[in-house]
Amino acid sequence: MDVTIIGAASTRLGKHLDRSVKSLAAEAIDLALADAGIERGRIDAAWFCNTRQGALEGQHGVRGQAALRAAGFSGIPIFNTDNACASSSSGLFQAYAAVKAGLAEVALVVGAEKMNYPEKRQEMFEAFKGSWDRELADEHMARLLAMGDALAPPPDAPPNAAERSVFMDIYAAQARFHMARFGTTARQIAAVAAKNHNHSVHNPIAQYRFPMTVEEVLADKMVSWPVTRAMCAPMSDGAAALILASEGATRRMPAARPVRLRGVAVSSSSDRGPEDYDRHLTRAAADACYARAGVSPDDIDVAELHDASAIAEILHSENVRFCDYGDGGRLAESGDSALGGRRPINVSGGLLSKGHPIGATGAIQIVELVTQLRGEAGKRQVEGARLALAENGGGFHGIEEAACVVTILESMR
Repeated sequence: MDVTIIGAASTRLGKHLDRSVKSLAAEAIDLALADAGIERGRIDAAWFCNTRQGALEGQHGVRGQAALRAAGFSGIPIFNTDNACASSSSGLFQAYAAVKAGLAEVALVVGAEKMNYPEKRQEMFEAFKGSWDRELADEHMARLLAMGDALAPPPDAPPNAAERSVFMDIYAAQARFHMARFGTTARQIAAVAAKNHNHSVHNPIAQYRFPMTVEEVLADKMVSWPVTRAMCAPMSDGAAALILASEGATRRMPAARPVRLRGVAVSSSSDRGPEDYDRHLTRAAADACYARAGVSPDDIDVAELHDASAIAEILHSENVRFCDYGDGGRLAESGDSALGGRRPINVSGGLLSKGHPIGATGAIQIVELVTQLRGEAGKRQVEGARLALAENGGGFHGIEEAACVVTILESMR
């Protein structure tokens, strides 16, 4: 039985200091319901995805029940999903499984996040530490940072930023490992950031909508060498909502513009070594998703990859088999992954420019790909897009992300 997405929408991303999680969620839900052309009463079950309310507002439990009751839902099953940055893609997997199993005909997935609390600046950064094993934090951090020992910063490198997410130190270490192992350059990493900033100019929901050159990316404030500020995703507020429907329900909605879910796969980290690339959790999820969808990497027309830092797009373009290991930097520099290239990646602007409201990020990737597969992306439209892939990672455990969700979508136009 096919499962489709019949509604997909996102709020604008940015610093919404005067908005609540409830209000952001309600806006996204209203937009998605309007997109699907249905009323609230058609929703049989809902998944609410959020990571920060517990740490920053004390709302540790029943987040979804609180937010969705305020948005007009009661009585239906509501599930709370917190899987770090992969929260809403994990919610999508769970909703897909429920519809596929016949437990719901129409399901709602909501990702909503507020990350910016100016009066709680220290807590904002401390909250990142909840996305790894706190008991093993020192051990895991030492292993991750040791990857960076493969390449020392040059003597003239600017000092690291005093205030930064611990994840940027992790990405910097991964970048130095990749540079030492494969000859990847800082310019190639900057090419990813410049590309995605240039893409975001055409995305009305993006947090940053200004172009950048490779030189401007390299000259930006140093965060953790070789990662500059322009190579890092911002801390964003925002929400997105997806509405899934069974094959039968979709047929009863003649006004819908459905997109088919060809496959979804989830993986978690393993105790692998840095050189054991083929066991990377993203490779495992991607391979499983290709098999379930019955397609190959060469069939994918457009992709959204989890670029919380620019180096991550390079790593994951390799992990999902868009290029060989070690060739991700050259892929970015070649222009093949830019709009108009052979296989555009992150034409939304990616997390780097579109924004990264952690619990909503995976759903926002899907919103972009649904828009692409409907042919409704305007100036950022990938011509002829039929198959799309989203890769969304979350947290860290050992030397890689703790969770990964890969989704493949298909146009039904």
